[in-house]
Amino acid sequence: MLSRRQLANAIRALSMDGVQQANSGHPGAPMGLADVAQVLWQDFLCHNPRNPQWQNRDRFVLSNGHASMLLYSLLHLSGYALTIDDLKQFRQLHSKTPGHPEVHVTPGVETTTGPLGQGLANAVGMALAERTLAATFNRPSFPVVDHYTYAFVGDGCLMEGISHEVCSLAGTLGLGKLIVFWDNNGISIDGDLKDWFSENVPARFHAYHWHVVAEVDGHDPAAVHAAILQAQQVTDRPSLICCKTEIAFGAPNKANTAQAHGAPLGLDEIKLVREKLAWSHAPFVVPQAVYEAWDATQKGCVLEQQWQAMFEQYCVAYPALAQALLRRMTGTLPEGWADAMEAYKEATQAKSEKIATRKASQNCLDVLGPLLPELLGGSADLTPSNLTDWSGSTVISVQHPAGNYIHYGVREFGMSAIMNGVALHGGFIPYGGTFLTFVDYARNAVRMAALMKQRVIFVYTHDSIGLGEDGPTHQPVEHAAMLRLTPGLSVWRPCDAVETVVAWQAAIVCQGPTCLLFSRQNLPTMSRTPTQVQAIAQGAYVLFDAHSAPDLILIATGSEVSLAMAAAQRLQQQGCAVRVVSMPCAEVFSQQPLAYQQAVLPPTVTKRVAIEAGAADYWYKFVGAHGKVVGLDRFGESAPSDVLFNALGFTAEHIVDVASSL
Repeated sequence: MLSRRQLANAIRALSMDGVQQANSGHPGAPMGLADVAQVLWQDFLCHNPRNPQWQNRDRFVLSNGHASMLLYSLLHLSGYALTIDDLKQFRQLHSKTPGHPEVHVTPGVETTTGPLGQGLANAVGMALAERTLAATFNRPSFPVVDHYTYAFVGDGCLMEGISHEVCSLAGTLGLGKLIVFWDNNGISIDGDLKDWFSENVPARFHAYHWHVVAEVDGHDPAAVHAAILQAQQVTDRPSLICCKTEIAFGAPNKANTAQAHGAPLGLDEIKLVREKLAWSHAPFVVPQAVYEAWDATQKGCVLEQQWQAMFEQYCVAYPALAQALLRRMTGTLPEGWADAMEAYKEATQAKSEKIATRKASQNCLDVLGPLLPELLGGSADLTPSNLTDWSGSTVISVQHPAGNYIHYGVREFGMSAIMNGVALHGGFIPYGGTFLTFVDYARNAVRMAALMKQRVIFVYTHDSIGLGEDGPTHQPVEHAAMLRLTPGLSVWRPCDAVETVVAWQAAIVCQGPTCLLFSRQNLPTMSRTPTQVQAIAQGAYVLFDAHSAPDLILIATGSEVSLAMAAAQRLQQQGCAVRVVSMPCAEVFSQQPLAYQQAVLPPTVTKRVAIEAGAADYWYKFVGAHGKVVGLDRFGESAPSDVLFNALGFTAEHIVDVASSL
């Protein structure tokens, strides 16, 4: 019978060989964590390599994503559809083994990690999703949602500020099925980290209200096994298992050195590792006996079959709940929701109310909420300002785990990355709010949502200098442009209540993340025909047109659309044939057929003015070399919004002057 060390050494060999062949990567952490991983994956992890999407599987997150060869080795050895040839293609173009784990690229990878700390945040989101679904759907004798979330984190993850945000919240919420393993190897890229990371980590997590298992020898399988058992018995708090490991365990000259962190060991050192570990096999050669000992396919199939048998009984006992759970876990929207939203959109147009789009958004949520129980809302301590709650919102807490709204506290980055984890888990469409200017705090999590193509809805209110007196610290300028430059991200900035409805409709069906930018100030509802109302969904449409072919096109978004309309009336009185195009979502418009784009923005009309109370540069792609932009090239000031708009040139008069200069 093979020893645990022999099984762990298979991970070490594959990891160091993969990094060496790529001549790039991080061998140290995989070699140091191999013993911990062997215990977790072979003794505890509930998964089925034949069905990586089995909904009741345990989730495993490698937050220190640079240790990706650890995860790839585990997946390969356990029987996932990841071959030895795939491992040989580590870090190569179009391979299934990219430099950092990427969801949807490698079977068995739960989330894309690499930016340190965000995997830990995703794990918090997954554990939160699991507990909320369990509280909603489980019934006596039917724990149909019942799994753990495990995460490996490195010193770097715990140095990142996001780790404080999410671990504080996880402790407050008492996420007892979240178990985190800290790879305490004391080494980072710059060397021995005692001079820059000296805090008492166990005490820190005790303060977060976590259960802490301190001083675990990460190379003692019995100690690791006992620590996991202890963590599983603590159900009212998340657990941190502090694993003291040796980076590049088994490397005679490079273990416990920064050299092993982010560079290949070198052929000479690898030869010495093989001798020290008594691993005599050639690179990428794993003995059949080792494969057989690691193979988790049969065990995984049995685990899933046992769950499936219980779920079939659950379907008989609770058919409506079973149907709802399956619908939500597959991401399918319920019948009738679209028709209800279409009727609401028509009613909103007919009502023609002057209202802030943030309030219009809340009104939408009052309609969407009962239709879509999978909506999981929240705000970073700005609920009364973002208006992200609705009449049916129930706050999630330890006492009330089956709610649908999260008070994230002042944790914009943590909120955003947790929402990514919730979406990755499945069963929810998460949305969360803050002020647009504070997307700076959360920027990388928004980028990760786009990279992972997750249906996450970021609600950003107070979308311009129109927020007024709070001043330039809170007034966004460059933010909308920055978001629009992110691949795969849809950015909606509606001009009124009707466009707000369409923005929410689009966000719900989008197979990727959406940013909804809403105003603080009241905005009038534009007059539209039914055809124009339907055209909003195409991202841009003709809101006002001359009776003849246009000589000039005004393009605007958000609160500036009403200014464009006022300017158009004046220009028309001066004999100018003017068209106004409302462009609530440039990304969606750019995806429309070229014929539609050119019908809205005829190439022959080169006199164009774009108007947005934000950075100007983005808009030159639409106005061209002969057009102009009424935008901002400076920060705002503290003043009432109408005063600011006048002072900074956002008036109908100024727009007319700019248009007349073309």
